[in-house]
Amino acid sequence: MIASKSAKAALLVTATLAATALPAAASPAPVHPQVQRVLDRTVAAKLAPGMVAEVRDGHRSWFGSAGVSDTGTGRQRRQNERFRIGSASKAFTATVVLKLAAEGKLSLDDPLDKWLPGLFDGSAYKPGKITIRQLLNQTSGIYAYTGDEEFFARGVGAEWFKHRYDTYTPRQLAKIALAHPPTGEPGQRFTYSNTNYILAAMVVEKATGRTFEQELTRTVIRPLRLTGTSLPGTDPEIRGPHPMHYSILFSRDPQPTIYDATRMNQSFAWAAGGVISTTIDLNRFFGALFGGRVLPAAQLREMLTTVPTEGANWIPGTRYGLGVFEQKLPCGTSVWGNAGATYGSWSYAMGTRDGKHRLTTQVNGDWAPLSVFTDVLAAEFCPAVSR
Repeated sequence: MIASKSAKAALLVTATLAATALPAAASPAPVHPQVQRVLDRTVAAKLAPGMVAEVRDGHRSWFGSAGVSDTGTGRQRRQNERFRIGSASKAFTATVVLKLAAEGKLSLDDPLDKWLPGLFDGSAYKPGKITIRQLLNQTSGIYAYTGDEEFFARGVGAEWFKHRYDTYTPRQLAKIALAHPPTGEPGQRFTYSNTNYILAAMVVEKATGRTFEQELTRTVIRPLRLTGTSLPGTDPEIRGPHPMHYSILFSRDPQPTIYDATRMNQSFAWAAGGVISTTIDLNRFFGALFGGRVLPAAQLREMLTTVPTEGANWIPGTRYGLGVFEQKLPCGTSVWGNAGATYGSWSYAMGTRDGKHRLTTQVNGDWAPLSVFTDVLAAEFCPAVSR
């Protein structure tokens, strides 16, 4: 998804609650042969051990799969599996922040020194000029801690096994980033940085006096009944049914060794990329979010106000909002949502702007090219295109 070392590592990683109406139970949708063809082709080309896709279109749903969850046992991919969603976590974090803004507990235009006094002392940053909004739309100019050479090296090859259970605090991650100079002036341009979302979650904790995990549960997980979604913190396990997560650990070998990376402590990604979810939950979350059943209209408009990403070595054809992005497919159709990669998992959750038509897809490997996900989205949202 991301060509640069730091940006790829970055991916490696509610109206009112009473008005959060859930959609009616879905009925089976007609088969989606073009989507299924992409799944089959991806696995056949050995671009992933297994791939799933779940479509939600109005009250109709469809689930397709190819390949396996476990290469050792041959266990097939299943609909209810939980997986690490990487940077798609940012949509959840932004939603929590916007919910607090709607409740009057903070403002998107608050400077960071209001909520995080002292954190930036001794750095080259001016927290009085950086706002919460700039964190969420990735224009803060704050360096991505994932680009720090020492930090990155701990996640490559054999070093990953030495550090897979390391615990990082949010403050430690922030300090790694703040030891580096800014990448630009606040508000100047889009530069993808996990640090932004670590800081945003730290603001949430300051503004509420509760943990970020508690606020995520209160504002999103519980009201939407996302039973397969969690932020496990330091717990290395994926609780519940899940595929094995297979990784090449950033190998540049044309025929890399593939490792089981299922168990790991993802405190290194936390609110920027540490969420676990399912295809069902992601479709439900994004459907409710874009359908206006999670945030009041004013906050949803803020979320959907985008900045250009050209020149940032990021996903082509995109504009970034507050924790979500718009992507223009080859046929000209735009889809909205978020995506993310982490060790052994890459997921994409996109759909129409009104939230009614959604597709979530996931592979349990981390070496597939971005074109795999463009193809599966085009198969669903560009049906006239021959494949």
